[in-house]
Amino acid sequence: MYRPPPVSRRPGAADSDRPTAATVDTAVAGTDDVGGSATRRRTFLGAASAGTLATVAGCFSDIQDEPTPESADSDEPLVANADPDAADDIDDLPLFDAHVHITPMPSRGYDALSVDHLVDWMDDNDVDYAAVQALESPEAYPVQTPSWWILEETAEYDDRLVPFCTIDPRTLAYEDDTVEEVLESYLEEGMAGFGELKAGVPIDHENAATLYELCADYELPVLFHTDETAMTDEIGLRGLEDVVASFPDVDFVAHAHGWWIHISGDVDTMDRGPAHEGPVEPGGRVPELLAEYDNLYGDISAGAGWNALSRDEEFTQEFLTEHHEQLVFGTDYLFPEQEIPHFDIFEEYDLDLEAWADIRYRNFEGLVR
Repeated sequence: MYRPPPVSRRPGAADSDRPTAATVDTAVAGTDDVGGSATRRRTFLGAASAGTLATVAGCFSDIQDEPTPESADSDEPLVANADPDAADDIDDLPLFDAHVHITPMPSRGYDALSVDHLVDWMDDNDVDYAAVQALESPEAYPVQTPSWWILEETAEYDDRLVPFCTIDPRTLAYEDDTVEEVLESYLEEGMAGFGELKAGVPIDHENAATLYELCADYELPVLFHTDETAMTDEIGLRGLEDVVASFPDVDFVAHAHGWWIHISGDVDTMDRGPAHEGPVEPGGRVPELLAEYDNLYGDISAGAGWNALSRDEEFTQEFLTEHHEQLVFGTDYLFPEQEIPHFDIFEEYDLDLEAWADIRYRNFEGLVR
């Protein structure tokens, strides 16, 4: 099993026509998806040769059927030659999308998203690598995308796509040993992380805790979705804090409405709507928890992430500067022609290249198995 070495990090808005919190389309209920696609093009990272890019899923898996000389002999991390000090500007840095999907059939008025379409979209938007998240719980999406299918579909693009697999906590009705056998089978096929965990139970549910324990044993990061229907929590995120504090060896990547509304200190409802727009008030639980726990990260994807970062530009500049070592870029791309405003973040805010390198690829690369 390949594990990237520790990455050294150093700390490190103009007006635009980008969408505001009020204009972001969250048409896919319960998914926090941002609803067309901006087309951008960058020459693929010249510093990374075929050898240094090697195989993504292969690098992170214990088993490779017939490893190529490049992947067999290389101990370098996935984005081996990316050096912020050598970059002229932000577009010279790799971009790792921590949160994308593929779907096998249409749902909720949106077309299916094939793995080929996903990779084409990545090329059009200068995304070098992406983590494809499984959706297995009934609360996750009307069309489920099981882990075994994610592993099969992404294998063709194992130089670009990293498969995440998930298990619904309620599967523990079949006892712990059975669930661990399933997890081990995913690991043998190249599983790089646990996600998307999006089940209709509290985030601190005892069955979920058993999964967190397994993720600690197998050194898997957990990307979870928390809102009013999945991995639920109370206002103030006390359940999440208990989980993060109880499992210090697990890296948790927080995503969705229930997490991002707590960027502000005035949360008095978990309902969606205008209560979570406008200037960010001091005392938000998101910055507090990120400051307190180094095994907690924020996934900026979807409508929830974009709304949180676009509602108060002055606050966001400070937030990105302060917490860039615990933020990961993501989009939650789910269906063709989906509007993704998240790419604008790199033009709207002023960070040094070291900080942007953290958000664009280093943080997430350091988490995946």
